[in-house]
Amino acid sequence: MKIGVISDLHIDSNRKKLAPGQTYDRLLAELLYNQEIDLLLLAGDVSSDYHDTFKFLDNMKNHAVSKILFVPGNHDFWSIRNHEEDTDRIYRLFKERDENPVGRPLLLNEDWAVVGNPGWYDYGFGSSKYTKDEFSKKKLKVGGWNDREYVHWQKDDVSVAEDMYQEIKQDLHHAAGRKIIFMTHVVTHPQFVIPLPHKVYDYYNAFLGNTSYMQLYKDYPIKHSVMGHVHFRKLYREKGISYYCACLGSSRHWYTDDPYVELAYTLEEFLIEG
Repeated sequence: MKIGVISDLHIDSNRKKLAPGQTYDRLLAELLYNQEIDLLLLAGDVSSDYHDTFKFLDNMKNHAVSKILFVPGNHDFWSIRNHEEDTDRIYRLFKERDENPVGRPLLLNEDWAVVGNPGWYDYGFGSSKYTKDEFSKKKLKVGGWNDREYVHWQKDDVSVAEDMYQEIKQDLHHAAGRKIIFMTHVVTHPQFVIPLPHKVYDYYNAFLGNTSYMQLYKDYPIKHSVMGHVHFRKLYREKGISYYCACLGSSRHWYTDDPYVELAYTLEEFLIEG
């Protein structure tokens, strides 16, 4: 089985790069067909409005090229046009979709399973010179982290992160006896955040990932770990685990002006037996 990995398509902010008649769902479907991808792991941030993300996922399903598993990123929880402020409800809607792996890990065969969850940041990658209360404001002097405006959980970030951690552990338990392909949106390894000290990321690293999730690599047979969020394109291997961050990211950081070329450059692939 050939598995593809990609994240952070940001189809709305990257729309200006499309030629007339192009759409990102068609381009991605063409790439999956050309690369003969059996299963695509899409690790969040399709767009900055969950309605647009749902439409994209529906279009991909209609293309019927590859099976897709999707976990929402922080942007996918936004609802700017409709001013919806019940993020817990939006998460429940994502869980109802066919592409959702939360609560139902995909058992690929007797040897492999995919466990996926959006994950949430726990401030752990930020500098200890800031307090939890300072991180919770999501604003540092000039500028700020936009989730403060568009994400409205009924709990604080650390509690949301812990709830998702428990979801992950339950799904890992259900996949017991199999090697694990693990997918989140937030990063789960320090190789994918900015090394500290740093005058900006001392603060903003807090919103990039979750340090507590690192324990999962010690407790469970995870062999492949997929993440997104940080707009890196990076493959890292350590202690028998391959870590993938395959973010299309913002077009201002692309190497070319061709969205298909950038999608092809971004997509990571690996094979599993069976």
